[in-house]
Amino acid sequence: MRLVIARCSVDYAGRLSAHLPIATRLLLLKADGSVLVHADSLSYKPLNWMSPPCAVSVIEPDPEQADLGVAEIWKVTQAKTGDLLVISIHEVLHDTTHELGVDPGLQKDGVEAHLQKLLAEQIELLGDGYRLVRREYMTAIGPVDILATDAAGASVAVEIKRRGDIDGVEQLTRYLELMNRDPRLAPVTGVFAAQEIKPQARTLALDRGIRCVTLDYDEMRGLDDSHSRLF
Repeated sequence: MRLVIARCSVDYAGRLSAHLPIATRLLLLKADGSVLVHADSLSYKPLNWMSPPCAVSVIEPDPEQADLGVAEIWKVTQAKTGDLLVISIHEVLHDTTHELGVDPGLQKDGVEAHLQKLLAEQIELLGDGYRLVRREYMTAIGPVDILATDAAGASVAVEIKRRGDIDGVEQLTRYLELMNRDPRLAPVTGVFAAQEIKPQARTLALDRGIRCVTLDYDEMRGLDDSHSRLF
C-alpha cells in the first residue's frame, strides 16, 4: 500500500462530476488497484475514490497548470466504466510504501458458533436437569443448533442467534414441525436463545409455545460475574 499526504485538488468525471479544491489530503493506493482520497474527517469514508480494476498514470502538467503550482497529475481510469479521477498534486508532504501481505480477514467475537459451543458446555443455563444430546442435530431442512433433553427427559430443540428476530423464530418453528413427526423425538419443545431478542420475535415465540432465553456472552465466557455487579 502506498500512502501519500499531499496538497492537491481532485476532479471526478463519470456518471457524476465532482470537484475537491486544493487542500492537504491522504491518498491511498492499494494493492488491489483501488485509489482513495481521505480528509481528516468523515471517519472511514473517503472523499472520493476509484474502485478496481483501474489504472494510474502520472503526467506532467501543462504550462498553465504549472503556473498554478501543479507539480504532477495523477490520472486514475476505471477499466470497466471509463470513469476518470484526476488528482492534481501541488506538494507532496509524505510518501511511503508498505507491503501488508495477505490479510487473514475479520474474526468476529460472539458469533453464533461461539454461542453454540458455550451453551453446549453450559447447557444448565436452559434450566435444571437439562442435558446435551448433540450440537448441529441434522434434519431434512438443516441442522438444529442444539438438541437437548429437559429434566423430564423430553426433547428440546434450541435455536441460537446473536440477535433474535422473527426470522429466527420462523426457522425454529419449521424445525419443530419436522422433528415432531419423528416418533423417536416427539414431543419436541423449542427454546429460542439469543444475546438480544426483539420484542416482536419474543411475542411470536411465546404465541407458538417457544421459550425465550437471553444469553449473557461475557458471563458465559467467565469475563463478567452478574452476581457481583452493583447494577
